[in-house]
Amino acid sequence: MLPWFLFFIGLAVLLVAARYFTRSAERMGHALRLSPLMVGVVIVALGTSLPELISAILAATKGSTEIVTGNILGANVSNMFLILGLITIISTRSIFLGEEYIFIDLHFMLGSAMLLAYFMWDGSLSLIEGILLLAGFAIYQLHLFTSEKPGEMPVLTDQAEIEEVRSKHGPKDYVILVLSAVGIYFGAEYTIESIVDIAHQFSISEELISVTALSLGTTFPELFVSISAVRSGHAEIAIGNILGSCIFNALAVAGIASIINPVVVPPLMQEIGLVFLLIAAFFFYLLAQDKKISKWEGMLLLLFYVAFFLRICGFM
Repeated sequence: MLPWFLFFIGLAVLLVAARYFTRSAERMGHALRLSPLMVGVVIVALGTSLPELISAILAATKGSTEIVTGNILGANVSNMFLILGLITIISTRSIFLGEEYIFIDLHFMLGSAMLLAYFMWDGSLSLIEGILLLAGFAIYQLHLFTSEKPGEMPVLTDQAEIEEVRSKHGPKDYVILVLSAVGIYFGAEYTIESIVDIAHQFSISEELISVTALSLGTTFPELFVSISAVRSGHAEIAIGNILGSCIFNALAVAGIASIINPVVVPPLMQEIGLVFLLIAAFFFYLLAQDKKISKWEGMLLLLFYVAFFLRICGFM
């Protein structure tokens, strides 16, 4: 059971380090007087997706690209079915999607899922396809920073909190940033190595472990941010966080990994992972058309995730 123990320890270190990295980077961003949009879109969004990104980079470097595929597909399905379902249920009311930026992100999310599925359908992601995915992510970032009304995008941190953060900013933030970056690297390193060991010792495929245990673990940052946003009355931030994470995983994480090493898409991911990714993306898109998501729809999303989990594990 040692590989399983090392897996959970490595994943815990990765998640905790990513949390500290995000907090210290956010404080530094406010201290440098970056706009709330810049801090939220770049620093916080990147911080919550660091576990997926670093895990994918290390897996691609080691040649275990099946882990990349399982983590990306599993994380996006978890975001759209599990996390969206949970935050909808815990919200005191239906989640309303009236903000214009949410619908633009929704279109990018659907487009990124379709593009990734199209590239993966032949069983691999090539260098050229990775470059095209990164080009799509660059277009998304340009949209964010050239939006006509960026000031209307809500943020969790109000001006009073920002000023307090600026007054307390000091050298320790830089120390925490460096130490947490080291923790992220070693946490991801042990996580990937333990997945390979588990696959070899227990005859479990690497993609199955990554699409279930690893993808669930690496989506915890998105879950925590989304729950915090819903409890503070900013459900639209939670939706934006989910959409942004899905876009980042599909375009940036997949693109960077395939540039490092051509990514293999195993039959299990082709037959089940890609299908559920498209189902999740289209269902999310359809639910949002009336500009709200009710608790009943949230329960249906959770039911879809249970079906995905059982199907991918071979119980259905």
